Amino acid sequence: MTEVIKPKMMDYRRHLIVCIGERCSPNGEGQALYDQLSNKFKQAGLNTGDLRVKRSRATCFGTCKSGPLICVQPDGVWYYDVTSEKLDRIIAEHFLGGVPVADYIYHQVLETTQ
Repeated sequence: MTEVIKPKMMDYRRHLIVCIGERCSPNGEGQALYDQLSNKFKQAGLNTGDLRVKRSRATCFGTCKSGPLICVQPDGVWYYDVTSEKLDRIIAEHFLGGVPVADYIYHQVLETTQ
């Protein structure tokens, strides 16, 4: 019987998922945006420590319009038409400042109280 090895992952504050699907960004804009994240996170100090942001790609979010689209978890914030410049503002205001950029949000999970 083969032993299953439990994966390991560094701690992170937020998880940013970029849609790289062809319907969302037919000219590869989503992948290009994803490719910029490593450097942008390093410059902002989001690649290590308490504010670390993990990044991933997805091929479809099921809302195939106005991409590139990004989703920020656990915040439940979805941004549309994200450019490099808009990403800089999202990093500064949302990831570092803690306030989502309302101008770019197309969906946000509703707060629930229990």
